[in-house]
Amino acid sequence: MIAIVGGDLVLADRIVPTGTLVVEGSQVTAVERRATDGPSGATVVDARGCHVVPGFIDVHVHGALGHDVLGGPTAVADLARVLPRFGVTAFCPTSVACTPGVLAGFLDQVGRARADGVPRGARVLAAHLESNFLNPDFAGAHPVQCLRLPPTGPVADFPDAQAEPFVADDIMRVIAGHRPEVGIVTLAPELPGGLDLIRMLVAAGHRVSLGHSGADFDTAMKAIDAGARQATHLFNRMVPVSHRAPGLAGAVLESHHVAVELIADGVHVHPSICRMAIAMKGTGLVMAITDGTAGAGLAVGATAMLGSQRIHVRSRAAELDDGTLAGSTATMDRIFATLVTQCRVSIVDAAAMCALTPARRLDLVGHGTIAEGAVADLVVLGPQFDVRHTIIGGQFVYSSIGP
Repeated sequence: MIAIVGGDLVLADRIVPTGTLVVEGSQVTAVERRATDGPSGATVVDARGCHVVPGFIDVHVHGALGHDVLGGPTAVADLARVLPRFGVTAFCPTSVACTPGVLAGFLDQVGRARADGVPRGARVLAAHLESNFLNPDFAGAHPVQCLRLPPTGPVADFPDAQAEPFVADDIMRVIAGHRPEVGIVTLAPELPGGLDLIRMLVAAGHRVSLGHSGADFDTAMKAIDAGARQATHLFNRMVPVSHRAPGLAGAVLESHHVAVELIADGVHVHPSICRMAIAMKGTGLVMAITDGTAGAGLAVGATAMLGSQRIHVRSRAAELDDGTLAGSTATMDRIFATLVTQCRVSIVDAAAMCALTPARRLDLVGHGTIAEGAVADLVVLGPQFDVRHTIIGGQFVYSSIGP
């Protein structure tokens, strides 16, 4: 039994100041509106001066602290073990475009980690594939030699002298062979056959996210009609919004069917634009993400890998050798802090976008909130939003200080 005493408890709709949270087994059993000594025999956590928030859920993360999810046979579990120090209690391991063999190996790892769990690690959720079906003009850090047209489109493919020797159907066979492990698939709907691919994936039970795309407004709306329900890192690697051509970003901002990912690190999207997007969508349709790479948490000047490509940790983000922006070096605790300090949202709203909204969009019942009967995935944050303790399923998995 655990009693978290004296902290400000961040509930779904309000903050309970200097309250007490009681955890028994894997559940929250009491939310008390005053600081107490806790039940007899409980392990007491002194949370005075701290915020107690639901565990962060990152739906788009490639790596951290040198670990990349495509980096080897234990890569997914290795990442799961380091993420709790940043307050992450559950995450969607996220791949970049890769060969069928690499994708199959990655999804095998995801399956094992989900079935067996990772001791002292974050919960591994179904994977997010930033797939092979992206627009090469908006590929960003994705290797263009791994991009393909959707299998329902023309036989001809993107011309690339360095293309890897596989076809789109090879990727689809890997996905079909790992259905339970594939949660989200990012694709560009404007590609020939893109709308049919959305329908195919949705019918098979996958969540389709629109991204790395040059789609115009009308095409994006058709993609939403076809079943797409998410947008990948809103504003990044898509056509900019114009007053005459709102594009993909304008379509997903307008649609109440679509939840958007937002890299709220203060770099990928200006804080004022973050505020605008949150105001338009509401916190119930915004998921704060890191898009974190293996460079996240490393010192400036360090190098790491993003799939098959080397990246460099710069002062504000990660870059490829040629200077292309290659994902984020942010961690979820810093995303939370940036939402509050730079984007100027309330702590309740920041917790919603970092925990509750991802949980609801991924149908994780009992997660993402602090309430009696909820799953005890919790984070104690210090005054500067530094992670003091991370608790998963009622068990301490990370502490920067003693209880």
